[in-house]
Parts: sequence; C-alpha cells; structure tokens
Amino acid sequence: MSFTTAVSGKGGTGKTTIAGFLVRYLLETGKKPVLAVDADANANLNEVLGVEVRSTIGEARDLMKKDVPVGMTKDVWFEYKIQEALVENEGFDLIAMGRPEGPGCYCAANTLARKCIDLLATNYPYVVIDNEAGMEHFSRMTTRNVDLLLIMSDPSIRGVITAARIRDLIKELNLEVRQSFLLFNRLQDGLESEIASQAKKLSLPIAGVIPADPLLYEYDLEGRPSSRLPKESKALRSSWEIFEKLVP
Repeated sequence: MSFTTAVSGKGGTGKTTIAGFLVRYLLETGKKPVLAVDADANANLNEVLGVEVRSTIGEARDLMKKDVPVGMTKDVWFEYKIQEALVENEGFDLIAMGRPEGPGCYCAANTLARKCIDLLATNYPYVVIDNEAGMEHFSRMTTRNVDLLLIMSDPSIRGVITAARIRDLIKELNLEVRQSFLLFNRLQDGLESEIASQAKKLSLPIAGVIPADPLLYEYDLEGRPSSRLPKESKALRSSWEIFEKLVP
C-alpha cells in the first residue's frame, strides 16, 4: 500500500518546491522508490527535480484520439504511452500530466491522470502529487485517496481562507484524505499572531512554517533545481523537520 502525499494551495505559495523537497527527503531517508506526479497542467516539477520530461499524459490523451495501432485496445495503448512518458531516475520516477492540445475542458485529461496514478501507484511505497493551484482539481477529483495533504499558504489572511475552502471542499466531495495540514511558506519574521489566530478560528492545524530563504531565491533566479539546495538551506532544513513529524 502506497503512502500518498499531495501538495495543494493557491498560486505562488511554493507548492512545487515543497513537493520537490519532499521527494528528496524520501530518497535521502531510504523511503523509496518514489513516484512523483506532476498533476499541474503547467508542468514544472521536473525542473525542481532536475530531470527532463519528453512526453505527458495530456499528449497521450491527444494520441488516443487519433489512430490506435491495429491489434491494440485503447487501454493497452494508453498503458504503453504512460510507460513511455515515465521519467526514470535514481530512486524516483516522474510522470507529468501536462496539458491537452487546444482549448477546452481538462476533464478527459484529468480522468486519464487519475487512471495513470491508480495504475502506477501500486509499484511505489511513496507517492508525491504536486497539484495545480486552487481547488478545481479537487472538484474534478484528480486528487483522491490521499494519506497526507499539505495545503500551502503565504503569510496572509487570504491564504488561510483559501486553505479553509480547500479543506471544506474536500469534505463536501467526500474525498478520502486522511490528514490535512496548513503549511506556511516564505515567512520573513515568523508567523503573525493574527494569521495564526485565523487558522485556529477556522480549525486548520498548522504543520509548520518555512522561512524565506535567499539561497532558494538564488537557485530559482538561476534556474537551478531547488531540490538540490545544500543542506544549510533554511527552507530545506525547516521542510525536513516538518516531514519528519508527518511522514511515516
């Protein structure tokens, strides 16, 4: 049985960076192999992890709308394309949802994303899902059967309210999310008491806070994989302390 962690929250809160940190934590603590799932249509988890993505689930969906090879069912063809899209690395594999070509609804691509996760997850003891910003992926049920949900927030009342809406939507949809926590990112001087009070008022348990880190900013500015930050990184150290408490 896989232990699945999903990272969610509003845009710009550092979801992908934290997902990358978690993958590194799992690898360096011997919790592997890991399946990393980039469930954001604007896929960039590979950049954080320092690997190249050549094809995506969205592209597989587009190919399925065309001619399936003679003698193959669509299911067999899809499984073949998923294996082709899987990026293999030392200790972890990565699959990216990407986006289908052209305008229109993402529902079909999300259905394939769910099918892909269900198909692959049984081969990995740990799964990390980097979700797209906001709540739409929950309403489309891209994220389900999650052991640990980390809802990212910036240090603002608006961020906390968004996190509470995500938590409430999960309950509305009866999604199987066993534990969910609020995780504050990029804090300059600790957590303001007003923001902590708002989280308490909304019954949002706080997993911890991650400080602003000039070294992380430098890596991002230079386009270097942030999951490869040196261990003296304040953001990396704080993240690992949080993961140690939450990930079995």
